[in-house]
Amino acid sequence: MQKRKIGRSDLMVAPLGLGGNVFGWSADEKASFQVLDAFVAAGFNLIDTADVYSRWADGHEGGESEAIIGKWMKARGNRANVVLTTKVGSEMGPGKKGLASGYIKSAVEASLKRLQTDYIDLYLSHWEDPEADPADTLGAYADLVKAGKVRVIGNSNHSAATMRDMLAISARHSWPRFENLQTHYNLYDRAGYEAELEGFCVANEIGVTSYFSLAKGFLSGKYRSPADFSKSAARGDGMGTYLNERGLRILAALDAVSKAQGATPAQVAIAWLIARPSLVAPIASATSVAQLQDLIKATALDLSSSEIAQLTEASAS
Repeated sequence: MQKRKIGRSDLMVAPLGLGGNVFGWSADEKASFQVLDAFVAAGFNLIDTADVYSRWADGHEGGESEAIIGKWMKARGNRANVVLTTKVGSEMGPGKKGLASGYIKSAVEASLKRLQTDYIDLYLSHWEDPEADPADTLGAYADLVKAGKVRVIGNSNHSAATMRDMLAISARHSWPRFENLQTHYNLYDRAGYEAELEGFCVANEIGVTSYFSLAKGFLSGKYRSPADFSKSAARGDGMGTYLNERGLRILAALDAVSKAQGATPAQVAIAWLIARPSLVAPIASATSVAQLQDLIKATALDLSSSEIAQLTEASAS
């Protein structure tokens, strides 16, 4: 499988990342191990998580996903075969949030402990922190890279303006620079990325990964009426945002291309992302091996230029 480079770094990843947000939440430890095993067995290596996963669930404190991935890597002895991404900055409790250097350095130690590893391949600022000094944040990351605790840095959900400023600071101090942007992007949610972020990242050789790559499951075709919302306790409540004239138009285009390709709508939606020249890899989560196998098949699809255009036009705002 041809791997792709993340920015200017030496990280090489297969063109599909596995989202760890479900591990310890809608996928228990056993199911999570099964999905992780199947993912690497198929030749994939990019696993994405965050310290805050899954703090939103009742009775959870955050760190559940990292802990499961850590147990899995230790049990399998495969740390060197995985490109591991995690994030810092989201609230983990009173006083535990943000991108100040002191907090980053304490948070990374907690993540390393849960992950049962001594280094993180790709460490991301989860959200912008307007209260943090960008130089202080980047200086902390530089220290972590120098110490060997982090290989490459990046961000999630940052604006082009913020990234521009931070690239300038990194260059001025000869510090590691952001090599990755993880952003909300899929066949339905396009405007935020395509308007400015895409061109900026291409121009500055920043590798892009997408999250919510299936629009929280909508692009799987599973939700076509309000009656379908009950199909997922974890995701069904958010489908009303997508179930409109444009959403149904996108599903119709996915159905048509799926039929022609002998594929599923989810596979086609992921394949459309993989074909986007600016994207290194879409990230998608799976709670079962069956779901994962459906996603993996997307990497073998070869969408024609007319099929890509058909999907792009159907999803135009």
